Amino acid sequence: MVVVVVVVVVVVVVVVKAKEQEEKEEEKEEEEEEEEEEEEEEGKEEEEEEEKEEEEGEEEEEEEKKKKKKEKKKKKKKKKKKKKKKKKKKKKKKIIT
Repeated sequence: MVVVVVVVVVVVVVVVKAKEQEEKEEEKEEEEEEEEEEEEEEGKEEEEEEEKEEEEGEEEEEEEKKKKKKEKKKKKKKKKKKKKKKKKKKKKKKIIT
């Protein structure tokens, strides 16, 4: 009878410890999954930030191109105006002489 009680107690203890071990393993797995999810979210956030920076950089480049184009147009217009003025002056000189 004592042997049966000891065996039952040992079996119960072993079963309880096995369940505790399984619970610990499940908790570890859950923690690892949560960490992986957090890392993925951080990675996505970093990618989004990089994309935003790229877009901002592209927008800045476009603005710079537009500015340069405007400046070039202005210079061309100014040059044309100057040339026209010079021609007019030349014409006036020819008429006088």
